[in-house]
Amino acid sequence: MINSLLGRKSLARVSASPGKTITINFYDVDKKLFLVDLPGYGFAKRAPADKAQWSALTDGYFTQNPNLDLLKLVIQLVDSRIGPTKDDEMMLSFLSQTDIPFIVVGTKADKLNATERKKSEELLHSHPSIPTDTPILFYSALKGEGRSDLWRLIADYTGIQL
Repeated sequence: MINSLLGRKSLARVSASPGKTITINFYDVDKKLFLVDLPGYGFAKRAPADKAQWSALTDGYFTQNPNLDLLKLVIQLVDSRIGPTKDDEMMLSFLSQTDIPFIVVGTKADKLNATERKKSEELLHSHPSIPTDTPILFYSALKGEGRSDLWRLIADYTGIQL
């Protein structure tokens, strides 16, 4: 999504198998903001020790970050084909409890037909881990769907001008 959002092909490394982000990566966007890519947990088929290490990195970013006051928005990615996983639910609860502003982005929107899309939208809008006032949008890195809407939300939360 970062590559698509920034109009680049290989800025953020991607792979065919999930769970390749194992560090915290910072992307400076025109000296106006940083996009921060945290290690994913998703469907990565990795050893429990690896997953624990990623969890510790993410937890440390939110709990030990001296610049947390600069954090304006978390973009919580959820695979739109399956909905929030237990790990997603844990993160969504954490964000809600800590009052960290967040939005939910349903990824891989291009892989859903109209019926599946409607079902996914209903699931996300009614999910108990997602407060009713949380912005939810769908994104397709392949087709660019949701790109301008996501930039608009980023601008709203951060105060940057597009």
